[in-house]
Amino acid sequence: MPVHARIADCRGHYVNFRVWAFRLYFLDGGNNSTYNRETMRIGLVSDTHVPVAAKELPVELMEALRGVDLILHAGDIYDVSVLDDLERIAPVLAARGDDDHGVTARDERVKEKHILKFEGQTLWLVHERPYAPMISHLPTGWWHDRLNPEQDKHGKPDIIIFGHEHRTFDRTIDGVLFFSSGSPTFLHYRYELGTIGMLDIDSDKAEARILQL
Repeated sequence: MPVHARIADCRGHYVNFRVWAFRLYFLDGGNNSTYNRETMRIGLVSDTHVPVAAKELPVELMEALRGVDLILHAGDIYDVSVLDDLERIAPVLAARGDDDHGVTARDERVKEKHILKFEGQTLWLVHERPYAPMISHLPTGWWHDRLNPEQDKHGKPDIIIFGHEHRTFDRTIDGVLFFSSGSPTFLHYRYELGTIGMLDIDSDKAEARILQL
């Protein structure tokens, strides 16, 4: 079965793509990719801080991402070359971090928020973790007001991918998976090899995990 997806920028303008078995097709004219799974595998990266935390992306990170179908960077990219290097492996989307400015902030792959709509799953990619209640069963309208005031038509997400905190986070709150992959270069604000994440998603479920580099 195919997985259908839509990408929206922070103004709600959509770019459509479809993830078919053996095929990832971008309807906006982007590069097509061929793969051999019905499940889409997404590499998750955040807070690379290149070239401050590291001169370049670690070899271990690049090797760990081989074979993914899409890479999501949750911000604090620093140098835009990070996105170029990642794009040699798979298409890249990134959230703008609070320290991303200039050429990096203006790059077409970078938005304040990306919204990806997979069949049965809605994913947000942002830099800073939105505030979330510690109680369950809140109405969808709560998410409109607190997390998405300008785009209430999108409703409550199923997954929020974020960064900024330089630590891993994997918790489901009010039915929403909040997931941070940490940092491959600056985990816990230490200049050492850190972590990335992997997200496997199909029409029925999504599973995320942390990888120590």
